[in-house]
Amino acid sequence: MDLELKGKTAVVTGSTAGIGLAIAEALAEEGATVVVNGRTEERVAAAIKRIEKKSSGAKLRGVAADLGTAKGAAELTRAVPEADILVNNLGIYAVKSFLEIADAEWMNIFEVNVLSGVRLSRHYLPGMLKRNWGRIIFISSESGQQIPAEMVHYGVTKTAQIALARGLAESVAGTGVTVNTVMPGPTASEGVTSFVNDLARKRGLSPTEVEKELFKSVRPSSLLKRLETPEEIAVVVAFVASPLSAAISGAAVRAEGGVVRSIL
Repeated sequence: MDLELKGKTAVVTGSTAGIGLAIAEALAEEGATVVVNGRTEERVAAAIKRIEKKSSGAKLRGVAADLGTAKGAAELTRAVPEADILVNNLGIYAVKSFLEIADAEWMNIFEVNVLSGVRLSRHYLPGMLKRNWGRIIFISSESGQQIPAEMVHYGVTKTAQIALARGLAESVAGTGVTVNTVMPGPTASEGVTSFVNDLARKRGLSPTEVEKELFKSVRPSSLLKRLETPEEIAVVVAFVASPLSAAISGAAVRAEGGVVRSIL
């Protein structure tokens, strides 16, 4: 299927690994010019090299900037003043008891997970409205609907993204711009894979055994019963980013493997 993304410019934040990298790859394969972002030049260069190896002829730009700060956001928008598609993928998490999460940690995770998307959306939205076409997508999580007790602060920021996307969508009603959230479930990202492998080594089990145990004890409601791949999330995002998704706006698109039991 042609997603009609040729000629579009897409900014994908936090796209040097995991879901963000897979999204950048998917959009590049569809012919979009993709801006790859990470905090260091080395990571950005490595990601671009990987995408080029997978998709010859990919149109890519790299911008190293820490988008968890206002300075970093300004650096990105100076380098890339206009974009047709903005994928707010950047996010961090930490497994930690609520009583041990200090104010500074709350502020940091909110700035990275929420304010990065606020700042970039505020910059790129006027141009999208002027052209009467654009896509803003927030990569949230099933944790935005089912707040995990082991990382409350992460869940709160994922809920905030869903609310933010809906509010922005309401503000552009009747235009060619749509704003949505995509909600992945537990995914074999760089961090999660490292966590599973480390736990497997400590317990003398295989990563597959640890994964099965996690879905029995931590995410028993999953219908998939395994970690999703970043590529499985990326194809959903690529469709939502395309002109073919014009009827989808203000939605929290669930791609979480059935972890969320609610039918709404």
